[in-house]
Amino acid sequence: MESYLFPFDGLICMLLGISFTVWFTLLLVFIIVPAVFGVSFGIRRLYMNTLLKIFEWATLRMERGAKEKNQQLYKPYSNGIIAKEPASLEQEIQEVRRVGGAEAEFDMSDILFFCRRGVESIVDDEVTKRFSAEELESWNLLTRSNYNYNFHNISTRLTALWGLGMLIRYGILLPLRVTLAFTGVGLLVVLTSLIGLLPNGGMKNFLSEKVHLMCYRICVRALTAIITYHDSENKPKNGGICVANHTSPIDVIILASDGCYAMVGQVHGGLMGMIQRAMVKACPHIWFERSEVKDRHLVAKRLSDHVADKTKLPILIFPEGTCINNTSVMMFKKGSFEIGCTIYPVAIKYDPRFGDAFWNSSKFGMVNYLLHMMSSWAIVCSVWYLPPMSREEGEDAVHFANRVKAAIARKGGLADLLWDGGLKREKSLLIDDMLPDFKQTY
Repeated sequence: MESYLFPFDGLICMLLGISFTVWFTLLLVFIIVPAVFGVSFGIRRLYMNTLLKIFEWATLRMERGAKEKNQQLYKPYSNGIIAKEPASLEQEIQEVRRVGGAEAEFDMSDILFFCRRGVESIVDDEVTKRFSAEELESWNLLTRSNYNYNFHNISTRLTALWGLGMLIRYGILLPLRVTLAFTGVGLLVVLTSLIGLLPNGGMKNFLSEKVHLMCYRICVRALTAIITYHDSENKPKNGGICVANHTSPIDVIILASDGCYAMVGQVHGGLMGMIQRAMVKACPHIWFERSEVKDRHLVAKRLSDHVADKTKLPILIFPEGTCINNTSVMMFKKGSFEIGCTIYPVAIKYDPRFGDAFWNSSKFGMVNYLLHMMSSWAIVCSVWYLPPMSREEGEDAVHFANRVKAAIARKGGLADLLWDGGLKREKSLLIDDMLPDFKQTY
């Protein structure tokens, strides 16, 4: 019996070897090598256009199916946490009295109405909604959606298409993306460590730049990121600070795949710490110990010393200090605007039709978030390099920061808000934790 199994075992091993060889060859030829030389075969653009046509067909099929079944396809007035009709306060009071049969100018039941409206305003305030995922009116064949119904149950074709999409995303794209991510990070750690052994000079800087660009481009392909860069003549230059709105940790990869930057951040342990230690050997990134982060004067001095050296890369900073959900720009911290150097604003806007790039760090860990990213269809975004800006005479750091923020919001089509993004972590304002039953009711 065992003698008959040996040929089958050998055949299985041979097929596995062939599959691995083919997989690695395709990976090397179509992804890694183009990333090394910074070229593209246009496969991702073709993939994006194909997805758009599929989404368009699915939307038409959903609308037709809902019409045939006399069902409501979308929830109305779903822009906020609470569904509210766009009516004035007077109209709502008149409607309440009409239903209740009251004719007086004031009725005791009006008190309950005003209480409800007051609590609704607290729950659905302008800040809280900026820290929840941006929702789509139409379905993009992904599972997550709070404001639509079970679209894949409308017809058999949509169910089959949704299942096929799940198979492609989790069975093909996810393993490919995970492989690319490990390849990019592994090469970054190994190559930057080797470059760190070289003496300081032009050759070391040249090799460091090429290695960083190559590894970040591989990581971009690990997310199937399709990025459109605008106004490249305004790209940040040495001796300046690049500031951008912040939606996701991958903002760093999105920008660094088109140019090298000196990163600023806190020293970490574990895998992230190993990556930081390897990167700083090849390039003068700025890492702070936990005790140093709160020392504003020390932080400002190290940033000033860096930008004073015109041979060093521009610093990349996200002045919001936290991730916002791709709909707005919130208050910029003034620290990076006190340095007295040239500021290079950058606006980043993601297309939510292909995947939600927003990271709610209060609810999801980094691993969970990255798996969510890698199981989406793609990451599609536009990047605008704005003209450099300098602090005007008599202008303080706060007004300068607000002027830069307004320019970024205007270019990216984002709402310009004055609120501090740190409110995201203030429990007193997060009604998600305080009034869950109320939010479910309304």
